[in-house]
Amino acid sequence: MISGLENENYNNLTTKMMRKKITNLTMALFLLVGMSAVYAQKDYGAEPQKCKNNLSLFHESVKGKNYADAYEYWLWCFENCPKGSKLIYSDGLKIAKDKYEKGEKEAGGELIDKIYAQRIKYYPDNLGKVYSDWAISLEKRGASKEKVFEKLQAGFDADPSGLSVKNMAKFFQEVTNRNKDTNVQKVFDTYDDVLEAVNIKIAKLTKELDKLNTKEAAGQTLSAKEKRKQKNNTINLRGLGQVEDVLDQIISEVATCERLIPLYNKGFESHKTDAKWLRRAASRLNAKECTEDAIYPKMVEAYVNADPSPKAYIFYADLLDSRGQTKKALEYRNKAVDLEPDAYKKADYLYRIALTMKRRSRSASRSYALKALKYRPSMGHAYLLIANLYAKSANSCGKDEFSKRMVYVAAVNKARRAKAVDPSISATANKYIKSYTHNMPSKKMIFQLGLKSGTPYKINCWIGETVRIP
Repeated sequence: MISGLENENYNNLTTKMMRKKITNLTMALFLLVGMSAVYAQKDYGAEPQKCKNNLSLFHESVKGKNYADAYEYWLWCFENCPKGSKLIYSDGLKIAKDKYEKGEKEAGGELIDKIYAQRIKYYPDNLGKVYSDWAISLEKRGASKEKVFEKLQAGFDADPSGLSVKNMAKFFQEVTNRNKDTNVQKVFDTYDDVLEAVNIKIAKLTKELDKLNTKEAAGQTLSAKEKRKQKNNTINLRGLGQVEDVLDQIISEVATCERLIPLYNKGFESHKTDAKWLRRAASRLNAKECTEDAIYPKMVEAYVNADPSPKAYIFYADLLDSRGQTKKALEYRNKAVDLEPDAYKKADYLYRIALTMKRRSRSASRSYALKALKYRPSMGHAYLLIANLYAKSANSCGKDEFSKRMVYVAAVNKARRAKAVDPSISATANKYIKSYTHNMPSKKMIFQLGLKSGTPYKINCWIGETVRIP
């Protein structure tokens, strides 16, 4: 007869054995699924061992730039195990380009196109970049504008943010040229699609860069892979930061109030419940300062009704501001901040509040900019705003020429900080730095006043910041 204690021990042992079996079964299934996923990605064809051997042989030759030696091994893999590895396509392009550059123009060019086409067929990922690179290759080989545009269109359809900055501009210029007199809405839609994709990519790269910078600032060593990512993200953010200016230059002749207002008046009734259309239309009218026409407030109110979201509340707050209802506008802006779950978007809304407060209260404007930086430490625009607020206060915060010029030291510090945390605004930050540095105390002034460089100096009034004499 089993006692109560023995029975309990028996049950516990049985339970543990069952859990172990379930755990082992789960692990086995996990490994099986994992291995299946790996083999689903790597298909070595009918002769897997030969495929693996040839992959290794051509890759080693390509690494040594022995493209002629690599060709036969590579060609066998290209034809017999096209899903064996992406190296078939990245190395294949090097082999084909070598042929092209060494005089085999026709054969090399055909091979390049064949490699791109097959890469897309068997590895249909990152297609925005793949088509963008293909377009660059075609252009370098003297292909027609139509062929180049065809690849840019395919890349744009797959992923607008995958296009290079140069190709984004080229594609948008061509879309504008083709449609500005017949289909202006297509021009605007393309502009919005490109910009939205770019902003998504900027946010993604910025978040990655923030994590790496935070880790580095905490004294942790970045791996070689993390350092590469840090460098690449910084470079890519600088390029992406220029896209909006380039697109604006192209669209400026098309996006006029004379074109926008009739277009949106005509489309309003059929789109008055379409939140996306309303948001884009209101954004463009606001950006081009076409807000005096009756269509603008009608559009904003329709947008709030169609999508009572944080973004819509921000637009509505701007409308309330224009009507002189500043208190109510601030309520809606704060409401947008409270409702927004995403930290980076929350920072954007706080920054917008900081901008609206700029003319009313510089200290309140700075306060909101600093709140934005808590949610997004890499928001360079917030630092530039504070720099500008300081520079505007130089005369009121300084009692004499030296103390006025020292305010510009605080402004320069913030502009430099903006550049350090946000590579995408480097060009703008450099203009601020150059302008404010010009107004700082000169070496001669510091010497004549008997002051020492590096000495702490307290700026009074609302700024209340300690800087160092330059």
